[in-house]
Amino acid sequence: MLFSMTGFGEARGEAGGTAVTVEVRAVNNRHLKVTVRGTDPYPLLEADVEKVVRKRVRRGTVLVNVRVDRPVQPGAARLNTAALSAYVEQVRSACRGAENLIPGVLAGVLALPGVAPDAGFVGGPPDDEWPLVERVLDQALVKLDAMRAVEGRAMAEELLAHHRTVSTQLAAIRGILPGIVDGYRDRILDRVRQVMAAAGVTMQPEHVVREVALFADRVDVSEEVTRLASHLDQFAEIVRTETEGPGRKLEFVVQEMGRETNTIGSKAGDAQVSRHVVEIKATLEKVRELVQNVE
Repeated sequence: MLFSMTGFGEARGEAGGTAVTVEVRAVNNRHLKVTVRGTDPYPLLEADVEKVVRKRVRRGTVLVNVRVDRPVQPGAARLNTAALSAYVEQVRSACRGAENLIPGVLAGVLALPGVAPDAGFVGGPPDDEWPLVERVLDQALVKLDAMRAVEGRAMAEELLAHHRTVSTQLAAIRGILPGIVDGYRDRILDRVRQVMAAAGVTMQPEHVVREVALFADRVDVSEEVTRLASHLDQFAEIVRTETEGPGRKLEFVVQEMGRETNTIGSKAGDAQVSRHVVEIKATLEKVRELVQNVE
């Protein structure tokens, strides 16, 4: 089963007055890269979060946003009295002669920068908080997987459709190949007869046979056609059955399919074969774009 590297998952949980919300966003990447943002201290615990992510995601860029709303603890709030005193003094000085404005202005002093700073979080999270965050994170990853699976099924159907297109083009090439040598033999015989008739000379048949044999060896692409057919079978099997990181395997197989296709086009030297090769290469380009988003 294929999984897309693109998706989104969100989950919420609450325990003991602590509320946790986790959002997970994923986009494609050749390797796994996890970035954590949100409430302290979780951006500093990226390694712990990554361990949970790795259980479900093999590669891609994953952004995890962890928001924790903790109950207010007695004594946790602290005012910056020095900053508060400085603001109050400045307000009184600015309102001299208009003292009636002072109460209204002072009402907003607590919202000024530095008066009531957020308490910095030092050390790890409380013992009972990380299990909650881990559980909610896993729930968000389950939803992420569900979205990635839906897109993965659609990608698998499209990849198999492209597989059928390439197989059809390859079958057409196989049908053309036997006629390439025969056509060359007929053309060379016609030319030889014309030259011989004009010059009034004769030519030994073995010379023509040798020339045709050399041409047949030069344009023989039977091995390349066989290998491309084998790669196609492997490609379809990976799409249908592979579960352990099929994306990289598909990238390699598509690369090999492109190499064999190029060789067929350059060696065969036939206009009909070239048209089918162009169709195969165009289809493989579409496959490459899809495979880049397969986990």
